[in-house]
Amino acid sequence: MRVDPNYITNLTASVDQSASEEARLASELSSGLRVASLQDDPVAAAQSALLGSSIAKDDTFVQTASNEASRMQVTDSTLGEVVTEVTSALSAAVAGNNGTLNASDIASVVQKLSGIRDQVLSLANTSYQGQYLFGGSQGSAPPFTLDTSTTPATAVYTGDGNVQYVETPSGQKIQVNLPGSAVFGAAGSGVLGALNRLISDFSGGVTTAALTADTGALTTALGQLSSQRSTLDSALSRLQSTSAYTQTEESQLKVAQSSLVSVDPAAVATQLSQAETQHQALLSVINALGSGDLFSLMR
Repeated sequence: MRVDPNYITNLTASVDQSASEEARLASELSSGLRVASLQDDPVAAAQSALLGSSIAKDDTFVQTASNEASRMQVTDSTLGEVVTEVTSALSAAVAGNNGTLNASDIASVVQKLSGIRDQVLSLANTSYQGQYLFGGSQGSAPPFTLDTSTTPATAVYTGDGNVQYVETPSGQKIQVNLPGSAVFGAAGSGVLGALNRLISDFSGGVTTAALTADTGALTTALGQLSSQRSTLDSALSRLQSTSAYTQTEESQLKVAQSSLVSVDPAAVATQLSQAETQHQALLSVINALGSGDLFSLMR
């Protein structure tokens, strides 16, 4: 029997094509990917790359936001303690400014105010994960020291006034820190400056008018500190809500990317079964023609 050479050639090509299709489907089923390289589907691969870039950007922001939110929460908690301390100082200053205290009473007020000032100074030097919270961009060293060589004592600020931000995937900026000079003051200003003046007032026996003025200054400084805390809390809320939105967006992008490059396992398994059946059928035809002497049939 003589077989048409073109038929044999086409049959052989069909076997090769069938084997290739079977291998491709098996690979897709194993990896779960329809597009594993650019040549598989250039358009889908390009779209997947763009989605991957957006996913990476979102993921970086979410991780950064989580770290910054933790630091901001510690900052807020620290400021809450400062508010409690300064409120206690105001009560002591008002109670001590009644003109009836003896020397022992005044010494007790000085001791109390000094203890509060030292505690506020310690809180102003709070660190988190090795970085000082209130140093501006100078987080590697304690931002505040106390110079007791002056009268009144002076709070020395060695940080800077830089405000730090994180950028959202959409390009917006959210503040994540409070420079210490804006919160506690520096030199003779702010909460620390007012506390130092009150301590000096009671220690030196100054007039009621001076005590009243410096108590008022401490009240004003507390208001400024509370305003800064409100700024931080607002930024924290915005950071958390933006992070939550970004996480949702990231999940949606991952779904979209998966739909571009992933396979439907059930559908591919069916196709693979059909390809295997077809391949076996082609091999059966070749066997029926006498595949061991296939080329002789072409002569």
